[in-house]
This record gives sequence, structure tokens and C-alpha cells, in this order.
Amino acid sequence: MTKSSTNWGILGTAEIARKWVIPALQPTKNANLVAVASSSGKAKAFAKRFGIPKHYDKYDDLLADPEIDIVYIPLPNNLHAQWVIQAAKKGKHILCEKPAALTADQTEEMIRVCEENQVFFMEAMMYQFHPQHQRILSIIDSGEIGEIQMMRASFSFVLRKFEGNFRMSKEMGGGSLYDIGCYCIHSIRNIMRSEPIHVYAVGTHHPDYDVDLSATAILELENGLTAHFDCSMTMSERHTYEVMGTKGKIDVPIAFVPPADGKGRIIVTTDDGIKREETIEGFSYQNGIEHFSDCVLTQTEPRYTKENCIQNMKVLEACHQSIQTGTPIQLL
Repeated sequence: MTKSSTNWGILGTAEIARKWVIPALQPTKNANLVAVASSSGKAKAFAKRFGIPKHYDKYDDLLADPEIDIVYIPLPNNLHAQWVIQAAKKGKHILCEKPAALTADQTEEMIRVCEENQVFFMEAMMYQFHPQHQRILSIIDSGEIGEIQMMRASFSFVLRKFEGNFRMSKEMGGGSLYDIGCYCIHSIRNIMRSEPIHVYAVGTHHPDYDVDLSATAILELENGLTAHFDCSMTMSERHTYEVMGTKGKIDVPIAFVPPADGKGRIIVTTDDGIKREETIEGFSYQNGIEHFSDCVLTQTEPRYTKENCIQNMKVLEACHQSIQTGTPIQLL
């Protein structure tokens, strides 16, 4: 591709597109938002609201638009596989909202079709593009907190409305693990730089909706260390992780939801009583969109690899299996 910028289309008018992706897309220098499609008849009003030049009432019509290079898919979780495959067959590169799919097999099939059609795919695990996480890795590598021993991550909020909410629909891929637990799993795998080999999880299910309202999991890692996380749609809001070493610890109080001002915080506490705080500024969604656009323009694989995405889904799926069976699940 010899262009200096990419043209984007969005399938759907989801809240995450309105709140995070569109505000990040519009100022990004190498990305242009040119079209939106909605099957609910909202496309015209949505396009007018955000100044989007084109609108379509069918997803297929947007995918047929030759002007569009990349599609962003923020549809309900159960529709990800279907529309990633459709987009790939139309030659579109794809940024798909997390979780990539409902199972590891679905994710592998989606990626296989993308590879066959020579298009790039990336799961929208956008928090990782905030520079604070790279800074944390550099602090770990410096030895300041000693040898890493354990990590824990938490993500929760109180879901106020159950009725009609996709998060409460089993058929649509609802539940706390799919919605927010995937972030905790991803952060553990990437900060600890080791893959889980055993997973044991417990969860609280809603008796009527049959989705997990909360979950807690222990992960045994390939490097011999352990990590654990909890996620919930019935607890006060928090999105944090903590890394424990032999000489100290790192706390990340704003880990997954992007701060409005872009300022992430890292708190380092060492055993000699020294405590310091760093402020790292960056905009994760804008950085991620710019990165994926650059990958398409330069024909370079995204730094968040397809293999990483598949592995995250395998761990997520194992958590569900462990809750269902009441037993640990072996991964490797």
C-alpha cells in the first residue's frame, strides 16, 4: 500500500465505538473514518452525529465499499467470528473488539481466513498501547523490585441494567469473563511473560440469565510462578494490577480503562521503605489505531500477534471450563 493513511469503516453503533474508538480515530493522522453501517436503521443519524461521510443500512454494503481499507467490529461477542470472516473475504483488514470470539477454535478459524485472504487481524485489546505498561516491563527488567514472584489483576464495575443488556445474554457471549476478565488474563500473560499451564476458576452465576456475574481464577505459569485475578459486574469499579517481587512491588491503579487525560500512574514500593510514583502519559486507543493503520500501510504484522490473541482465548476458555466442571484445567 502506497497511501499515507487508511480508510476505516465501522460495523455497528456500539457504545465502545461512540465513547472510545471514534474520538480516537478522528484525530489520528494515518486513519480516516469514512463509513458506518448499522442493521438497526441508526446509521444515518449516527453518521450525521459524528461527521462520517458514508452510512449503510447493511454490513455487507459497507464491506463492498472499495474505498474502505480497515473495518472495526464492535458487534456483540457472538457475531465477531461471522463478520471477521465476511470482512476478510472482502479483502478488509480487521480490528475486532475483544474478546476475539467465544472459543479458541473460532479464533483460529477467523485468523486462518484472514491469512488466506492476506489481510491483517488484530483484537482490540487497546489498553496495552498505553506506554505505562512498557514502562512497567522496563522497571521489572531493571531489577528494582527484585525477582518477580506473583501478579494479581482486578477489573470490576456494577452493571445497573440487566434486561436487554448483551452482557447478560449467554447466547451473545455475555458474562464478566468475556467482558473484562480477558483484560486481566492478557495483562498477566504479558507482564509475567509466561503462559498459564493450569487454570482453576470459580464464579458466581445469575440464576435466570445463566452468565457469570463474577469470577476468580488462579493461574499456574510455565515459569513456575502463580498469578490470580478477579473480575465482576457486581462490585465497585476498579481496574488495577499489582506485580510482587523479592525486593518490592509495582501497583498500577489505572490499568485497563483509559484515563481521560491520558495520564497513567505507576507506584513503586521497595522493601527499604522508598515509595515513588511515576506519571506516564499516552492515549491507548489512539496509539493502537495508529499502530494498526501503520501495519496496514507498511504491510507489517501488528505487535499484538495473532498467536498471542489465540493463546489469550485458550486461557479464557479454560476459565469457563474450570467453572463449569469445578476442576483445574490443564493447558500445556
